[in-house]
Amino acid sequence: MARYIIRRLIWGVALLIIVSALTFVLFRILPTGDPAKLRAGRLQNPKIIAEIRHDLGLDKSLLTQFWLYMKGIFLHFDLGFSYYSNAPVKSLISTRLPATLSLVFGGALLWLSTGLAVGIVSARKPGSRLDRTSMGGALVLVSAPEYWLGLILLYVFAADIGQVRIFPGAGSYVGLTGEPLKWFTSLILPWIVVAAGTAAIYARIMRGSLIETMSEDYIRTARAKGLSERRVVLRHGVRAAISPIITILGLDIAALLGSSVLVETVFDIPGIGRLNFDAINHSDFPIVQGTVLLAALFVVVANILVDIAYAYLDPRVRYS
Repeated sequence: MARYIIRRLIWGVALLIIVSALTFVLFRILPTGDPAKLRAGRLQNPKIIAEIRHDLGLDKSLLTQFWLYMKGIFLHFDLGFSYYSNAPVKSLISTRLPATLSLVFGGALLWLSTGLAVGIVSARKPGSRLDRTSMGGALVLVSAPEYWLGLILLYVFAADIGQVRIFPGAGSYVGLTGEPLKWFTSLILPWIVVAAGTAAIYARIMRGSLIETMSEDYIRTARAKGLSERRVVLRHGVRAAISPIITILGLDIAALLGSSVLVETVFDIPGIGRLNFDAINHSDFPIVQGTVLLAALFVVVANILVDIAYAYLDPRVRYS
């Protein structure tokens, strides 16, 4: 297992370098504007622009710029400075990251618990009214766009514009270290929006996987030994059927950490998604490079954790 993890880490580092190179090259060959002119603002003097290009290192060759960028990352974890605000990219990301982590992991906990529960209940009574209702509801939630669902929930439940006003903190994010109770209430609706469609997908996957698993021979053997139905389902059935869920869970969390811009915009959450969106609008390449690299890092780590989880959840899986 240790040798396998080391190999995966090495390949992960190689993948991050490739992603960084592609992002670096694309944002310098695409016609997205001159960062030096952006930094100069109204002072569009050729001499001033040339000095800014020299200070930013943009007058060097593309290969030299990339080498200096990767050198800063590996030696000092330095992601450069924002062209727009001149602030360190690392500090900008670290300031926004807690809000995104709160949104994603809270939503993941909600969609995982809800999706598994609905999927298990539906699988135990396939074809029943409860099964048809839950799977029909899952189909509706999967089809609902996040921004639309978020706006509907804000209109119904938010304090300022809502008709019911159950969640007074919705639409005004508060940090966890500031006021924990307001942090929780401000994220209830975003968590529901993030979890709705994904929980529906998990419920359908869990239902299909568990129905197939419960027809296996070892399940009949467990029942023949006199084990209770609850233990047969939860300990033997769910443990084997949950493998597809573990696979997509890591990838879903990693992907959402880098692409939660819609939910963050609707609920005014100052997260990584909003930071990346604003950076693209301002052609702020260092921030885009930093957020893309962070998203790729999440995906690599999630894949490694998923593979490790396989070995513990499924005794048939062995790594060499």
